[in-house]
Amino acid sequence: MNWLKIAQERQEELLTELQQLIQIESVLDETKASKAVPFGEGPLAALNFMLEKGTEQGMTVKNIDNMAGHIEMGEGEDLLGILCHVDVVPAGDPATWMYPPFEARIVDGKLFGRGAIDDKGPTMAAWLAMKMIKDAGIKLDKRVRMIIGSDEETGFRCVDRYFEQEEMPAIGFAPDADFPLINAEKGIAHLVFSQKTPRTANEKLVSFEAGKRTNMVPEKAIATLQVVSHNAEENFQKFLMENKAHGSFTHTGENYIITVKGKSAHAMEPEKGINAAVLLAKFLITELEIGAGADFVRFIVELFDGDHFGTSLNLNFEDAMSGQTTLNPGIVTFGQNGGTIEVSMRYAVSYSFEEKITAAQVILGAKPFALDIADNSAPHYVSEEDELVQTLLEVYRKYSGDFSAPLSTGGGTYARVMKKGVAFGMLFPGEPELAHQADEFVIIENLVKAAAIYAEAIVKLATK
Repeated sequence: MNWLKIAQERQEELLTELQQLIQIESVLDETKASKAVPFGEGPLAALNFMLEKGTEQGMTVKNIDNMAGHIEMGEGEDLLGILCHVDVVPAGDPATWMYPPFEARIVDGKLFGRGAIDDKGPTMAAWLAMKMIKDAGIKLDKRVRMIIGSDEETGFRCVDRYFEQEEMPAIGFAPDADFPLINAEKGIAHLVFSQKTPRTANEKLVSFEAGKRTNMVPEKAIATLQVVSHNAEENFQKFLMENKAHGSFTHTGENYIITVKGKSAHAMEPEKGINAAVLLAKFLITELEIGAGADFVRFIVELFDGDHFGTSLNLNFEDAMSGQTTLNPGIVTFGQNGGTIEVSMRYAVSYSFEEKITAAQVILGAKPFALDIADNSAPHYVSEEDELVQTLLEVYRKYSGDFSAPLSTGGGTYARVMKKGVAFGMLFPGEPELAHQADEFVIIENLVKAAAIYAEAIVKLATK
């Protein structure tokens, strides 16, 4: 079968459905969550959109507690899983986007929108692949099941519930990362640094807020102070110029409000962003000499300014198969109970997690912050020599001519929940990584090519 030609002929169908999916603002909304709508209306609408598409195609469809679901075709005892997600991270400030983040506008061969590459574009490429196989009348010797989650960006609660009730695929892939494929995923830990020193009665820092998700670099930070130095505003403007940053300094009633803007990025690559929390803390060191607020900003700067690796706490480590361990302070707050810094830690496959964390807690004994682990997802690895990996590499190389070796990632995909699964596309080598950033887009030519790759891969994996 000439899958690429067939995919090209169905390009408009692919783009139309992808635009419809992106136009659903499927961001987690805990304020409207309930048993019937577990992650908010947007994620459920996106899940139902996909399941309705499966029903239209006459495939087997199942909804698991409005958290996840599947679309299945083929016959056989064994099950091949294709794990996708339809939830997205917040778009952030719409003013930082060239085009509205939920419009799904097509410009110069690119489709722009939140989720275009993470993970709605790849999901729709895999969905077209399933439809092409069905329409070609190819007999499959395994069941092929697209498993769709709606809470991937905030903790995998969707697939956790799904696999409490449903069968685990024997093998599978998640189209939610890079080509050629990713066979090593770093561990992901949610660290919480909590302030031990109490607020003083005459605390200058009233509040500090930055970030909404640990898996995103904060793009904005706001601090409220009761008192500032007489030349604070002048110093702040100099600071912005020196750091090539943007911000504002306002005096409202009894308080001073200082805002700094950074640049969002995915927590797996914090170096690609500009952390607004760290930047604002760096300025506030000059304004806060004593008290819990001073301890708070000093700790942020000591730990995270110019360093994404946790070096000051000896948390840094790298290995050949997965690279550097990184830390992203994604939610940073200060209030009545002092300061809290929530961090997404992406640690190497061979990292001695318990040993390194315990040693860091000992170091923190002499500092004004304590360290706790809110959550921890272990690393995931499938050997490059495994038949699944070799089959997928063979298909990718046929269509791309690229013979690169498998990759590792600091991102966490659904591949890690499978006994034998890898992340397979659909970002091609050389493409910019814009997941979790403004102006996220997918290149249409590559979207179509990915659909062809997925179609051939499914056939190879699900036929004798």
